[in-house]
Amino acid sequence: MLRPNISFSYGLMALFYFCIGFSKAQFYNLPNDYSFSLLTERGLNVPDSSIHSGIKPYIPFFSKKYLHVADSHKVFKFIVDDPAIDEVFYKHFLRVEPKKEKFKLYIDPILNLEVGKNLSDTVSKMLYSNTRGLIASGVIGDRVYFETMFAESQSVFPNYIADAARASQVVPGQGRWKTFKTSGFDYAFSSGFVSIQALKKLNIQVGHGKQKIGNGYRSLLLSDNSFNYPFARVTQSWFKGRVQYSNIYAVLMNLVPAAKIINPNTERLFQKKAASFQYLSVNVTKRFNLGFFQALIWQAGDDKNRQHLDWQYFNPVIYTNLASYGLHNKNNILIGCDAKVKLSRSFSLYGQFMGDNLSSRDSTDVTYGYQLGVNYFDAFGFKNLFMQIEFNDVKAGSYINPKGAVSDQSYSHYNQNLAYTPGNGQEMVVIGDYKKNRFSANARYHYQWVEMFGGTYSQISIINAKIGYLINPSYNLNISLGILYRTQNFSTFSSLDNQTNYIYVGLKTSIYNLYYDF
Repeated sequence: MLRPNISFSYGLMALFYFCIGFSKAQFYNLPNDYSFSLLTERGLNVPDSSIHSGIKPYIPFFSKKYLHVADSHKVFKFIVDDPAIDEVFYKHFLRVEPKKEKFKLYIDPILNLEVGKNLSDTVSKMLYSNTRGLIASGVIGDRVYFETMFAESQSVFPNYIADAARASQVVPGQGRWKTFKTSGFDYAFSSGFVSIQALKKLNIQVGHGKQKIGNGYRSLLLSDNSFNYPFARVTQSWFKGRVQYSNIYAVLMNLVPAAKIINPNTERLFQKKAASFQYLSVNVTKRFNLGFFQALIWQAGDDKNRQHLDWQYFNPVIYTNLASYGLHNKNNILIGCDAKVKLSRSFSLYGQFMGDNLSSRDSTDVTYGYQLGVNYFDAFGFKNLFMQIEFNDVKAGSYINPKGAVSDQSYSHYNQNLAYTPGNGQEMVVIGDYKKNRFSANARYHYQWVEMFGGTYSQISIINAKIGYLINPSYNLNISLGILYRTQNFSTFSSLDNQTNYIYVGLKTSIYNLYYDF
């Protein structure tokens, strides 16, 4: 029976504090829940030469605009169970804050207690998720930040999510699973990192987690939709903050045996593959940002799971590996760029271009993708009303191996794409979000045209709407009531058409993204 692949690790990253409008709270430095981070994104949508919003998590050492510190407690405290109102509705669950020491530690629970019913399914009973865990972060002096998280879950999903988990062997974004009861999934995941500000303009991270590159809901370059992976990230800032350059080195896995012969009575090991990512972000003006991207998936380990890395893998200079290998080498290279224009404090335009195979003489082998989007903050004069429209188009065959290369070099980790979640095809995303004090309302609409095999395609429509109340902003503990409506129609196999009409209520710590909209 499969066991979840659980790995604690730590890495380097900076502390991210932000103001949530009605209160001031310290918060964890993850690629934060998309809806919850919108107020931060609005605050960063100002003309400034030192803000680089195209890569997440942010590194606030490079710009004070990222940093908001609220030191409301000046004495050493352990607080676990305090009935006071502010302890429940404002503060971290456990805090260690020595008065005279430059050391702070915050520990909070992770919860995803959700129960619901798929009204379109007359056979299945109640659906639910039961996630419990802990997340902790701390600072040592003014140069070191650390964070670790662990969560363990049992879930009974709507059919389309369950089918995807069985087909890929992983719960989307959360790793491998074993069977829970008859139709459920038992899974666990962890992440962690340590961040050191080695120099004023140099940050180094090592850990186990994920990154995201882009300003949209989706990313065609590098997304946080897949499972966590070991990584090292080196970020530099130049020319008074106008230029920011990141090198990310990672170890990914294919869920295939690492060796042809598996010794008896030993745990199965999976095939490793090294990856490197470079991202150069340039603020051409205070309103216009341009980013350049290169990714390289190195040839996977041999039949003894040994990696054979040339020096070019560690080459930190963007696009030089492209010049050496091209887009048809057995080492899978993907390139791209993104852009963002801040038209005003309320409006911004953004986009991405991804190139996977651009030089083929056969036009049917050319693979690429592009994204166009617009953000509208405080829409129509209503404070905290956010609207977004995004269009993605990814040509079929993107992200897989170069023609003639081995099958292990796809742009993936744990059987999930490292970038665009639906994989290929076209998608329109429309998002609306409104916050009033601690109350919120959020709605998303997705229309996807997904090309499959042999000319078959499917049309998917998703509406996900919910209302919620924010219980504690320190770790985004909230309660919500929502509905997920999804239809999928196939062009040639109408018998496979399906519909989901899922109504749910949940108590959740929303500090990371889960992409179930596919």
